[in-house]
Amino acid sequence: MKLGVIGYGNRIQHMISEVIAVDPSSEVVAIVDPQSSLIQAQQQERLVNTSYYETPEEMLASTAFDGILIGTRCNLHTEMALKVLPTRIPLFLEKPVSTTMEDLRRLKAGADETKAPVIVSFPLRVSPIVQLVKEIVDSGKIGTIEHVQAINNVSYGAVYYHSWYRDEQITGGLFLQKATHDFDYINHVLGLNPVSVCAMKSKQIFKGDKPAGLRCVDCAENKICPESAYHDETAKCVFGTDTGNEDSGSALLYYDSGMHVSYSQNFFARRGAAARGARFLGFKGTIEFDFYTDTVKVYMHHTDRVETYKVGGVENHSGGDRVLAAGFVNMMHGTSPSSSPLEDGLISALQCIKARESAETRTFQNIDWN
Repeated sequence: MKLGVIGYGNRIQHMISEVIAVDPSSEVVAIVDPQSSLIQAQQQERLVNTSYYETPEEMLASTAFDGILIGTRCNLHTEMALKVLPTRIPLFLEKPVSTTMEDLRRLKAGADETKAPVIVSFPLRVSPIVQLVKEIVDSGKIGTIEHVQAINNVSYGAVYYHSWYRDEQITGGLFLQKATHDFDYINHVLGLNPVSVCAMKSKQIFKGDKPAGLRCVDCAENKICPESAYHDETAKCVFGTDTGNEDSGSALLYYDSGMHVSYSQNFFARRGAAARGARFLGFKGTIEFDFYTDTVKVYMHHTDRVETYKVGGVENHSGGDRVLAAGFVNMMHGTSPSSSPLEDGLISALQCIKARESAETRTFQNIDWN
């Protein structure tokens, strides 16, 4: 299986490892990346038969590919995807699929026109723990879901302020970076359509008066600062005047059935305060789960029964990365459709962009294409 890669970053390298683990015949035969010289100098074992190209167009014209993976910086996802979609080569597209409303509309038009096979990098929806939750919800055991309470307290949140993620022109903000995953798995479990959103975001912690561009390694306080990353020569101060991104955000999402979801994310919680999961409430019962504990609990409302499920602790998005890779392999072989289609990636990004607009304008926003 011949793979072409546009943007050979850390995340896409990991997913390539997962793809090869599923199908050892898979091989990266072509790469487009601005740091191709550095990649070649590293002489990675998996790249012995790899050719390097200056542009995606040159790469796509070079050979017949079985699959393409896009792992560029976030603001380039749409542009690169639009170059690949007309070829109808199976595509693995990193999230968020777009960072602006203009790009999102362009990508939707391209998807509608080409009907190309795409898997969006949403491993949470295919993780064993979310699949168990969906199985229980779909069984009707706890009744129709009429309320959802979801949370994401990110214990490793400093990465969004130390590194390139701090640039909102690249990331589009933290709804698009994190909530896009959560909105997607919630949509997947519910099987409903979001119609409006009201959101807020705050920047209370990661701000300050340290000089713009200050690196942790150069800071006089790097041995006492609790967020210091002085061991990383590229890490920038999280309390600088140029630190981007909100450090918490919340959204209320209204769905076409009349029910609503409350969602909140935080980027300065640490250690044992880490949490990611949700409660799905029906009239008959409540199901809750947490990715950090790999535990699902079902509380029946009208009896004393509580059921607990332990879903074996699997790393890499609770096992979702391997399932996602297997889905991509199957899609390349033509044996199954996408397990995380572009249509769902578009909706999740639309929710996030509308949530960002809601927070910035203090208004309710319809989740539509206007």
